[in-house]
Amino acid sequence: MTSLDGRVVVVTGGASGIGGATTRLCAARGARVVIGDVDDAKGGALARELTELGLSAAFAHVDVTREADCEHLIQTAVSEFGTLDVLVTCAGILQGAFVEIAELDLDIFERVQDVNVRGTFLCMKHAVAAMGDRGGTILVVASGAGVTSRSSSVAYGTSKAAVHGLGFIAPNHLAGRPIRVNTVCPSIVDTPLKRANVEDEGRARGWSRADIDAAKKELRDPEGVARVLAFLASDEADYVRGTVFTA
Repeated sequence: MTSLDGRVVVVTGGASGIGGATTRLCAARGARVVIGDVDDAKGGALARELTELGLSAAFAHVDVTREADCEHLIQTAVSEFGTLDVLVTCAGILQGAFVEIAELDLDIFERVQDVNVRGTFLCMKHAVAAMGDRGGTILVVASGAGVTSRSSSVAYGTSKAAVHGLGFIAPNHLAGRPIRVNTVCPSIVDTPLKRANVEDEGRARGWSRADIDAAKKELRDPEGVARVLAFLASDEADYVRGTVFTA
């Protein structure tokens, strides 16, 4: 088991899904975690739960489409724990599933790009500034969708392809800073986002409730992805470069 003792880790979308599992695991392995999420109730509750267990955690409200929120999130890590070592960008949305491209509203397309692409960029921007010449690790959560597989949503697949591209080109634009960037592409993971997507697919394809429930049972435990992210956040992953694909 990899150790994250003393490491300061910021997780966006850190209150639930892959982000929530990553927050819990990193804290359990000794990291001081900052949970960034738009859901104040869930984020605050998770921070209190971890603190009551004797672990180090803080919560900061963040709408990743707003630069001031992203800057505040990173500064929370610095003010609470003195530094920033790792950023994990799990915040994301999926909208417009099973809608033909000719029928997809521009507002939906732009909203998904704003959260998934703009949000990832803004958090990376302020994390790089906070890490400075001391360096650190940035873990960009993309998806198999738009990278190696199709997506049920034109908007989502496009956004995750862009997030993957951002993680790919970022290392060449870090001005020589010792910052490692890895992109992680999960597949069918049991998250609120994916469960809603299964419901959308069931309605679009005329599935029965039994078919939908069976499809949900095929989803993978988000802790499996969290273990990959926790490893990448550790010194043991120092030689790992580029994209990591998971189940």
